[in-house]
Amino acid sequence: MQKEMDVAKRAKVIEWLKTEVVDQVSRLFKALWEGSTTRIMDSLASLMVSSYILGRRLGISYRDLDEAILDKLRKHKQEGHQLEDWYQDISTLEEHMRKR
Repeated sequence: MQKEMDVAKRAKVIEWLKTEVVDQVSRLFKALWEGSTTRIMDSLASLMVSSYILGRRLGISYRDLDEAILDKLRKHKQEGHQLEDWYQDISTLEEHMRKR
């Protein structure tokens, strides 16, 4: 019985975290519409926190997620992503992540 309760609790937490991600995207879009830098930053931070924790609840370590992000950035650079070509955003983020 206890194990069943634990599985149900974990499933409920995952569902809750999924709604948090969607809610933060909605808050971000509203903040963008309003032009509030403070609210944009808060929404982006909350979105990232929820994403990391959702990943952890799904069995992905923070380190593995960081590595997956770095891999994604490397791939974008190799493929000539427009944001890299125009602004070097990919390289800048990759450098930031490596320095942490």
